Amino acid sequence: MKIGLYFGTFNPIHNGHLIIANYILQYAKLDQVWMIVSPQNPFKQSHSLLNEYHRLFLVQQALEGETKIKAVDIEFGLPKPSYTINTLTYLQEKYPDHEFGVIMGSDSLHNLDRWKNAELIMKNFPLYVYERQGYPMRDDLDDATIIDMKAPLLNISSSLVRRMLKEGKSIRYLVPDTVNEEIQKGNYYR
Repeated sequence: MKIGLYFGTFNPIHNGHLIIANYILQYAKLDQVWMIVSPQNPFKQSHSLLNEYHRLFLVQQALEGETKIKAVDIEFGLPKPSYTINTLTYLQEKYPDHEFGVIMGSDSLHNLDRWKNAELIMKNFPLYVYERQGYPMRDDLDDATIIDMKAPLLNISSSLVRRMLKEGKSIRYLVPDTVNEEIQKGNYYR
């Protein structure tokens, strides 16, 4: 089974994440996309990070009824901070019959050299990359299998969603209705 792993804090998940996940599922000929909810990203500050179980629940709500894209909490039980190579190694051991690839934006590709054991990731896993504004695709990573996905992008970010919530603005149409309802009910990001 070919699985695309879409890592993120998803703080919160928004429609841009879902469009990318679905597009890559369809056009990379993957069997599934696993949205790996990261408890803590080593490159991001955690002061505005909603509890990981709340974020996981929001991702599950966003994917309700979806069969080929699923929320995965695999990193919750791994040492923190979450390093992609550790998760990939764990998944390879747990699912030896699966082929894993990593879904990332071109902004992450630009920082890949800073990742723990980046050379192992590039050598052993295909990278399904969607271009982010201001970060052109890199062509200097000879050891990497980079698949340029040309995914449609919305200019939405989790930080925009959080800022709008903090300002008391509506986030309707930026996130799935089920996610918006849970955010309002839990009074998150205020």
